[in-house]
Amino acid sequence: MIAIRIFEITFPIFAIVIGGLLYAKRFRPDMTLANRLNMDIFIPCLLFSVIYEKAGVSGLFGHLALAVALVILLSGLVALIVSRLLHIDPKSLCPPIMFGNAGNLGLPLVMLSFGETALSAAVIIFVICNFFHITIVNYWLNKQASLVKVIATPMIMTVLIAMTLSLLKVELSTTLLEPIRMLGNVCVPLMLFALGVRLVDMTLSQWKLGMLGALLAPVCGIAIVLLISPWLELTRLEQGALFLFGALPPAVMNFMFAEHYDQEPAKVAAMVLFGNAFSIISIPLALAYVLPRFS
Repeated sequence: MIAIRIFEITFPIFAIVIGGLLYAKRFRPDMTLANRLNMDIFIPCLLFSVIYEKAGVSGLFGHLALAVALVILLSGLVALIVSRLLHIDPKSLCPPIMFGNAGNLGLPLVMLSFGETALSAAVIIFVICNFFHITIVNYWLNKQASLVKVIATPMIMTVLIAMTLSLLKVELSTTLLEPIRMLGNVCVPLMLFALGVRLVDMTLSQWKLGMLGALLAPVCGIAIVLLISPWLELTRLEQGALFLFGALPPAVMNFMFAEHYDQEPAKVAAMVLFGNAFSIISIPLALAYVLPRFS
């Protein structure tokens, strides 16, 4: 039964990813516009609708948000130690280990594992992960980064607006919310398809560093989740979602930052691409642990 359930969860995810990969091999599409639309419109719409309607302000300042922050920061500490031991630039190794693919894989994985009721938990994880990602990496790789520009990004602004409306208990009509929900529903399959398109560029030239990132990210994340979970008041659903977050491969956005700031983009790309390819193995293993315990 567990094996069938794992297949039911992972098949839709990897089917869309593989579809993107096969399409990219044949047509080599330019995903720049699609990714920009996702970052500026579709993802913010999903964040707004879920935070306003389900998660609220308390969710972004609750135990699950704290747990995600601890996983990110402690993963960074472990990666920093490993980078010193192996003489790797920490600016290249730390971000892929700290920031998992909470969007492309995390959102659909949590929802397919625990149902629609887990959407708020998945979004809380995604929001916290992206907030730390945008702020920490921007400032780490670019000392001239402006705090105003960071806050002014569509995702952060959307979260702030949704939190404000929720806090003030402002009532929005269903007529207004429905198109926002519909636009938000576009983001998850588009993220999965875009991930498949990105995998077409995977090369073996940096395979050693790629495999280091592929193994270190989920092993480190899961170990930290198991370490901190007993000390935090999390529901069974939140514990399961947090475990899956810890098992995620490096986020594709790590490569985008590395490429933008010229921070060894080839090495970062290897960790991102090998990590996401390895998730075909690591995600089913994580589900085999999670489903009997938290579903």
